[in-house]
Amino acid sequence: MTETAVKDLTTERADRLNEAGEFWDRKITEDTANAKLTYTANGEGVGSVATRVTAGKHVFHIDEPAGLAGDDEATSPVEAALGALISCQVVVYRLYAHQLGITVDGIDIAAEGDLDVRGIFGKDDAVRPGFGEVRLKVNISGPESAERYEELRQAVDAHCPVLDLLNNPTPVTSEVVKV
Repeated sequence: MTETAVKDLTTERADRLNEAGEFWDRKITEDTANAKLTYTANGEGVGSVATRVTAGKHVFHIDEPAGLAGDDEATSPVEAALGALISCQVVVYRLYAHQLGITVDGIDIAAEGDLDVRGIFGKDDAVRPGFGEVRLKVNISGPESAERYEELRQAVDAHCPVLDLLNNPTPVTSEVVKV
């Protein structure tokens, strides 16, 4: 990428972040109820254990590897969860870097999650079916000090919605409807 293209992208990102911030500032000032959003997704079982997910105007597939009864045609649900965490972190890093005046030239995040399948297959009820631990490694490039990037990490960790989903219990209700 040329230096001009990088500057253009940086300017475009700043403009979009400013526009979004101004928009939401206005909407929330008008009425705090405007801050409440509802996201929806629908999934239909396909293949052996895969799911075709529709979220807004987007369609994507989730599957399992053969060892977990899948056809290995798409990412697994837990990989998708790690991907959701990474992508949400990138968004919130960009947002808070902009708000805090911290320059981030590049960001790359790796996630690892430890899962014990005994929980999934009901072999040991003391083992949770979800991740036992998730580790993020955030590589940031830019001119700031390590302390400024640590300040940014703390702001991101305090405000990332998907990290919040993983760190805190979220009430989930489930209903089965015979059709």
